[in-house]
Amino acid sequence: MEYRDEDIARILKSTRVVAIIGASRNLEKDAGKVPAFLKEKGYRIIPINPVANEILGEKAYPSLKDIPLDLAKEIDVVDVFRPPREADVVVDQVLDLASRTGRKPILWFQLGTHTPEAVERARRAGLKVVYNKCMMAEYSRLESQGLI
Repeated sequence: MEYRDEDIARILKSTRVVAIIGASRNLEKDAGKVPAFLKEKGYRIIPINPVANEILGEKAYPSLKDIPLDLAKEIDVVDVFRPPREADVVVDQVLDLASRTGRKPILWFQLGTHTPEAVERARRAGLKVVYNKCMMAEYSRLESQGLI
C-alpha cells in the first residue's frame, strides 16, 4: 500500500517519538540532518547507533533492544538509515520491539533503505510501513502545502 499525502501528513502530525536507526553525529549526512530537523520540529528523537553515546544531546542506544522498556513504549516511529541489506534485520528488531512493548510503531524506511521483501514481511506482521520517503522532505513538502 502506497500512502497518500493525507496519510503521511496524519502520521507526521500524530506521532511524537522517533527512534532513528543509523542516526549520525555528522550533520553533513542525511542521517544527521534529518534527526536534527525532527528535533527542531518538536519530535523526541531516540538515536540508535552502536558507536555513539550521544547524538544531538540525546542518549544514543546500540540497538532498539537496548532502549529501556518505559522509553521503548513511547516510540511511535522507527526511522531507518541503514543499507537495504539490513532491512530484514531491522524488521526483526521492530517486531521484537512491538512484542516487548505491546505497541506497533510505524516503520519508516528512508530513501533507498528498504527491500520489497522486508516491507512485505513487516506488513504481513501488522506493521504500517512507509518506504522510500524522507521524513524531513515529506514534512517540509506537506507543511508548505498546509497539510501540517
